[in-house]
Amino acid sequence: MIKKIKIDALGVQVFATRDEMGKAAADDVAACIKELLSEKEEINMIFAAAPSQNDVLYHLCEKEDIPWERINAFHMDEYIGLPQNAPQGFANFLLDKIFSKKPFRSVNLIDSTAIEPETESARYGALLDAYPTDIVVLGIGENGHIAFNDPHVADFNDKLVVKPVQLDEVCRQQQVNDGCFEKLSQVPKFALTLTIPTLFRAQHLFCVVPCQTKAKAVKATVEGPISVDCPASIMRKHPSVTLYCDAESASLLED
Repeated sequence: MIKKIKIDALGVQVFATRDEMGKAAADDVAACIKELLSEKEEINMIFAAAPSQNDVLYHLCEKEDIPWERINAFHMDEYIGLPQNAPQGFANFLLDKIFSKKPFRSVNLIDSTAIEPETESARYGALLDAYPTDIVVLGIGENGHIAFNDPHVADFNDKLVVKPVQLDEVCRQQQVNDGCFEKLSQVPKFALTLTIPTLFRAQHLFCVVPCQTKAKAVKATVEGPISVDCPASIMRKHPSVTLYCDAESASLLED
C-alpha cells in the first residue's frame, strides 16, 4: 500500500498496481462476508458491473473459503432496451465474471428487455426491500456517478429504490472508452439504476476505482464538496466505506 488516509468517514487506500488494489479489496470483502455470516444464516450483496471491477471480482473468485451458497446476489444498474444476450449487458457481465462461477444462494437480475421500466423498477425494488443489503461492491464513473446516478439525476434523498434514468453523454462516452461499445451511438440512452439511498442503506460499501481516467472523479469524491455534482462524494458520510485506488486513479490527490 502506497498511502492510507481518511476523509470524513471515508477510508482511502492507494496501491501501486491494479492487481494489488483488487486483491486488497477482495481480502477485505471476504473478511466482511465471513464476519457477517458468523452472525446470521445468509447475507445480501450488490455488485457493480464494469471493467474497473475486473480485479476485485477476479480475486474474489479465487477464494475457496467463502460460503457463496449463503449469499443472495444483486446488481446495481442495467441498460434499457438491450437484447437479453447482449455482451454489454451488466447482468451478462456479472454472470461471466462471478455469478456463474460461484454457487450463490440466489442471483437476482434486472431485466434489460422489460417493456415497462417503471414496472421493472418496482419489481426489483421490492426484491431489495425483501433482502436488505449487507455489502455493496461498487465503483465510480468518470462523471462521479455511483451506479447510474449521473449528476443530473442524482438525488441524495431519493424516495425511490430503483428508477429509470437518462444517461448523460460523459457516462455514455465512458462505455466507449472502456471498450464496451465501438461508438457513442451504440450506447443506450436510458437505464435502470438503484438510487443513492438504496446503495447507502447497505451496512458496508467497498468502492474499487482504478485507472487515470477516474483521477478527476476520485479527487472530487475525496477532496471536493459533498454535492450531486459528484454523486460519489456522499460516500464520505457512510459509516462503513473504503475507497480502493491504484496509483493512477489517485494521482491527483493531494499528498
